[in-house]
Amino acid sequence: MKKRTPGFLVLTAIGFAAMAQTTEPVIMTINGKPVYKSEFENVYKKNSGKEVNKEQKSVKEYVDLFSTFKMKVFEAEANGLDTNSAFKTELAGYRKQLAAPYLTDKNVNDALLQEAYDRMKTEIKAAHILIRVAEDALPKDTIEAYTRLIIIRDALMGKNPTPAKLTEYENLLKKSSSGLTKTSHHADSINYNTKLSAIKNISSTINTGSDKFGAAAKKTSEDPSAADNGGDLGYFTSLQMVYPFENAAYKTNVGEITMPVRTRFGYHILKIADKRTSQGEILTAHIMVKFAKDMGEKEKENLKTKIDEIHSKLKAGEKFEDLARQFSDDKPSAEKGGQLQWFGSSRMPIEFEKAAFALANNGDYSAPFTTNYGWHIVKRIDKKGLASFADMKGDLKQKIGKDSRTQAGRTSLIEKIKKENNFKENTAARMEFLKVLDSTVFQGKWEAKKAEKLGKKEIFRLSNKDKEGKETIIIYGQNDFAKYIETHQTARPKVDNNMFLQQSYKEYVDETLINYEDERLEAKYPEFKNLLKEYRDGILLFDLTDQKVWSKAVKDTAGLKAFYETHKNNYLWDERAEVSMYKCANEKVAKEVRAMLKKNKTEKEIVDAVNKTSQLNVTVENITYLKGENKDVDANWKQGVASSDIKDTKENKTTVLVVNKLMGKTPKTIAEAKGMITADYQNYLEKEWLAYLKNKYTVKVNEDVLSTVK
Repeated sequence: MKKRTPGFLVLTAIGFAAMAQTTEPVIMTINGKPVYKSEFENVYKKNSGKEVNKEQKSVKEYVDLFSTFKMKVFEAEANGLDTNSAFKTELAGYRKQLAAPYLTDKNVNDALLQEAYDRMKTEIKAAHILIRVAEDALPKDTIEAYTRLIIIRDALMGKNPTPAKLTEYENLLKKSSSGLTKTSHHADSINYNTKLSAIKNISSTINTGSDKFGAAAKKTSEDPSAADNGGDLGYFTSLQMVYPFENAAYKTNVGEITMPVRTRFGYHILKIADKRTSQGEILTAHIMVKFAKDMGEKEKENLKTKIDEIHSKLKAGEKFEDLARQFSDDKPSAEKGGQLQWFGSSRMPIEFEKAAFALANNGDYSAPFTTNYGWHIVKRIDKKGLASFADMKGDLKQKIGKDSRTQAGRTSLIEKIKKENNFKENTAARMEFLKVLDSTVFQGKWEAKKAEKLGKKEIFRLSNKDKEGKETIIIYGQNDFAKYIETHQTARPKVDNNMFLQQSYKEYVDETLINYEDERLEAKYPEFKNLLKEYRDGILLFDLTDQKVWSKAVKDTAGLKAFYETHKNNYLWDERAEVSMYKCANEKVAKEVRAMLKKNKTEKEIVDAVNKTSQLNVTVENITYLKGENKDVDANWKQGVASSDIKDTKENKTTVLVVNKLMGKTPKTIAEAKGMITADYQNYLEKEWLAYLKNKYTVKVNEDVLSTVK
């Protein structure tokens, strides 16, 4: 890539930004460094949560906070924190997140959200026929698949294939990857003859019954389930099918058959059987009698006796939830009284869905019915319609983000970039790559030096003009494209060289244009630039504060100890009493304990003697209480044995209280008050640091500019 300037200097985005800054009013300088009004105003509004208050006092008060913030940022830069790799990586990660909404067409994305919601109001019943073809299939295979499906569709529309059409198709099949060669195996022969036979017999196939489409699907569709269901998909709604398939379904009238639709699975034709208003979602519980694996039809029918007995109990008035817990073979739901998750169309076996949605009222339950999994009785708990767009928007956005339709916003943006920047391409220079592409590109081993003989001819360019009419042209050459192929290649199945070239070129152009737009976000969108600067300065501020205050307070044990020694009287214990509480089984035991205390017996001696007949006679708790923490201790706040026993009605015991020691207000140790001491030390360090910053940095406010903040 190169930049060419017809008679003038090319300015980079940084250069443009620098020019723009020099014309901005300076609201203050800090050690001579300019701080611009736009930055101050943006941060002020965001932090105040409203437009600037017209009372200048509020703005002036904020100047001190903002200037302190900027001092810290400048100090972080002076310490080189903005150059370390960890900072750059973190900021790049935030920038990528912030840039994402700008690198797609918001209008398209909003339209996709609304489209998905509007489509959810309607459910479609359709059948399809699938002819598989890989996304990167060779043109000969794509043509064969498309032609095969067109013949099937024509037959369904009443236009049977002529002998000439069948011969044309047979020739396409022979030339495709399914064509037979001397090295073909028996399986290849079966595959070839199956495809050819299905097309040759299509006319008779569709006339075997009333459901022509279903008959054709069973014989020709490469969807494995079609052999059983005739291609019937049941009812579905938006975001349940791949986007091209969904589009075709919603744009086709009931009774009509679509033209072939390409998805990542291959080509489809759809027949639309019905469209209905969304039936919403339903919350149900069920009781299930499970079919065992490989169970025969007779054995399945025998299980009906069990489900009928359960149904009889329901009709007799027994609770559904109790019966589910007792008898349901679906153990996860049985534990919850049979309750399942909310579901809508196409989320459950069709028989289950029909039975559930047929229930008219909450609390109604069905007669026994079967699915492939067993016998069921289903009960309706609740039912709801489609939620509002506002309520569903977040969920829709998340689902669309994982869906292929999300590429529509990116595609639209790429087209806008092309238009805004006068995208022009040189097809001839691109096609020259066919001379240098070889089999190594499919092995992931192709080297860009193979294209050196092509030179650096332009393959596409971008050009735009600034406000003054000066033009910037950016040229991307063959050497740039060759480097892209080399760095993005992977081992892959071999395809036509021209197909590989076109696909790689499109990916290269798309990626290049998105990167080009990404590089200009700061210049194009002031709000993006401001937000990114906030993130940048915020990371620097956090890292420096952690270094100077938070981590330092934790790691600087000597400093913490010195701070504690100076301020230890700030961390005092209140008055305390060390007590022993002899919890006695009854008053008789308490009397015995008191007698031994009078004789100055030790705790161990008392316990051993009193518990000789029963280990439950007495237990002792040694506790230190703060004054005001225990009313019984407070009532006996003097050293020695309390004059009267304490009745513990909760434990049904009699307590003899002994105050062993009274302690006045004394400093806590570092270990006892470490959290408080550390927090105060951090505050101390921050004040010291701020004093250092204010001594180092001189702030000069331009009052005239400050008065214009609005």
